[in-house]
Formats: sequence, structure tokens, C-alpha cells
Amino acid sequence: MENKIKIGIVGYGNLGKGVESSIQVNDDLELVAVFSRRDPSSVKTLGTNVKVESVTNVEQYQDKIDVMILCGGSATDLPEQGPQLSALFNTIDSFDTHAKIPEYFAKMDEVAKKSEKVSIISVGWDPGMFSMNRLLGEAILPVGDTYTFWGKGLSQGHSDAVRRVDGVKFAVQYTIPIEEAVNRVRNGEHPELATSEKHLRECYVVPEDDANTAEIEKAIKTMPHYFADYHTKVHFITEEEFHANHSKMPHGGFVIRSGKTGDAHTQIMEFSLKLDSNPEYTASVLVAYARAAYKMNKAGDSGAKTVLDVPIGLLSAKSPATLRKELL
Repeated sequence: MENKIKIGIVGYGNLGKGVESSIQVNDDLELVAVFSRRDPSSVKTLGTNVKVESVTNVEQYQDKIDVMILCGGSATDLPEQGPQLSALFNTIDSFDTHAKIPEYFAKMDEVAKKSEKVSIISVGWDPGMFSMNRLLGEAILPVGDTYTFWGKGLSQGHSDAVRRVDGVKFAVQYTIPIEEAVNRVRNGEHPELATSEKHLRECYVVPEDDANTAEIEKAIKTMPHYFADYHTKVHFITEEEFHANHSKMPHGGFVIRSGKTGDAHTQIMEFSLKLDSNPEYTASVLVAYARAAYKMNKAGDSGAKTVLDVPIGLLSAKSPATLRKELL
């Protein structure tokens, strides 16, 4: 395909690798370069001919890249890199610190409008796809309640917290929706549920040799902010079992809107995801929105956007006429 949209990737962890993989199956996109803080010679990409550059050289590509996909973390990377790079490129990122999104949006909007670029922030599945479905539910069924359930999925933050407990060698933590709570919502009961009533936390732990497993379990279950207020199960397993069964990064969940229309008719809307690889799915969403950012900027738009501001048709490589013919 001629005139491919030229993409750059900043950061090459699991998410960056997922972006490269997604670009390979989108014929209208071309990966120009990967930018890393590591020594470029130490970065091994999926493609053998992919150029790897130091992130300090990013300005040299201002006229060579249409959209830069930012794959850094929300805690420290994106608050710094986002504004810097939106001054040079159209950007996409997955900023997911929900409470700080308005603040981050305002900063990105200021920079992107000044540079006449489009920066779509907080792209992924939550925030992202789940946000869109929460909006749809509220708009279509204004009388009702929205419920978001996460899992079954591996929580990276909670897994890290378990690994920091004394005596733990390896560990993962899965967030699992409580079936009874889900069924009550699906039955249209409109229950008031605390987060602890909606999710179970399940830990799989490889203890160090001679570690006190009872003390480890107590430390996990009483950990404030992470496990103390939840139903938590702790399983002790061997290192072999851990590497065989707990080395992937699955996730998912669902958004349910339970509402009333007319003469008290119950209406249920539900959107669900079951992900074998959280970073690869998130990367695929980022790539689709990179296409949208390019189209919006070519049409003269600029500033920060979220998934709630982007017409869904712009995510597709197909023309509006083809979409009307095939999907309506």
C-alpha cells in the first residue's frame, strides 16, 4: 500500500513489542523506528530490519514519523514524555491513572494545540474501550446503574506487592469477579456493591527455601490498600508450576449497564473482554487510534483527545463508504 502512515514507538517493553506486532498486521501502517532509553544495540525487536534509536535522537525524526506511540508507564514516564513529544508529533498513549487524567489531559491539550498536533491520551481497554461502553450505557439507559468488573486477570501492581513480602521468591495475583455479584447485576437487581464485594483476589506464591508460609500468608492478607479489605486466597506452589502455568499476562472483564425504560422494563447492556495477553490487546487499541490521530490531524484538528472524542469510523483503514456498505 502506498502512502503508509509512518509510526514510531517510544519504549520497548511488553507494550512496545505488542505495538510492533500489531503494526505488522495493518497494511496501511509502517514502523519507522523504535526509540529506547537503553543502548540501542541491546534492544532486540521482533522484526529483523527495525531501526532502534536512542530516545535522545527523537527530534531528528520530526518529519519522518506521522504518529508516535508512547509505551511508557503512567507513574513517571508519560507525565514527562507526553508533553515533550506532543510538541513534536501526533501521539497516542495509555495513561491510566484515572484520578489524574483531567490534569494530564489539560497539559497535553495545551502543548498539542500549540504544536498543532493531535494527542490521544488514555487509550486501551480501561480507560478506553470500557470508558466508551460506560458512556453508551449511561446515554442510552439514563435510568439505571453501571457496573464494571475486572478479571479474571493478572494484576501487575498487586503481583509486585506480593513479591515484596519477605520470604516470597515468585508470585502473581489474579483479580477474579465474584460470580454471585455478577449474576445479581445480570438479573437486574441493581445491588449496591463495594469493590470488595465484586472481586476476589487470588495469589500464587513460590516461597523461598525454609520460609514461613503461615507468616507469608498473614502478611499478604493483612496488607493495607491491597488485600486487607478483600476476599483473598493464597496458594503456595512450586517454582516449576509457577513458570509452567503463571508466566502469561491474561486479563479482561466486563461493563454492565442495568437500566429501566418505559413501563419499568429492565434492559441490560453488556460489553466483555477475555484477553490472553493484556499488553498485546492494549497495543492493538493504541495502533487503531494512531490511525485516527493521523486522519484527524490531516483534517486540521489539534489538541488532546480521549476515546470519547474520536469518531469510531476513524479507527478503521476502510473508507466511510465501505464501512457503510459492510457494517451497517
